[in-house]
Amino acid sequence: QVQLVESGGGLVQVGGSLNLSCTVSGRAFSSHTMGWFRQAPGKERQFVAGINWSGVNRYGLDSVKGRFTISRDNAKSTVFLQMNSLKPEDTAVYYCAASSTLGMPAAGALYDYWGQGTQVTVSS
Repeated sequence: QVQLVESGGGLVQVGGSLNLSCTVSGRAFSSHTMGWFRQAPGKERQFVAGINWSGVNRYGLDSVKGRFTISRDNAKSTVFLQMNSLKPEDTAVYYCAASSTLGMPAAGALYDYWGQGTQVTVSS
């Protein structure tokens, strides 16, 4: 009933930029937070950033502060993750997720809907 589709990933060199997008379609649902997660091979899933419907942001990783920016366009039902000054350690599959819980959770278990993921590869 709810579908999240990510796009915008790709191969970029160190220092480059990418802008990920996540478009939500299907029935209306009362999501309080849209989040971006990432998972690198052999590593645990990490909460990257979140944004609620009031526009309040949260960044889960110190390593992305100042480089990544989360935003949303309500008219397009789309959430964005602008990534600048990319580093090899940013290489991962990035997932968009929606949480129907209160607040702005960082735990993946508190998110109800997930996109298919988009690959981001940062090469030297």
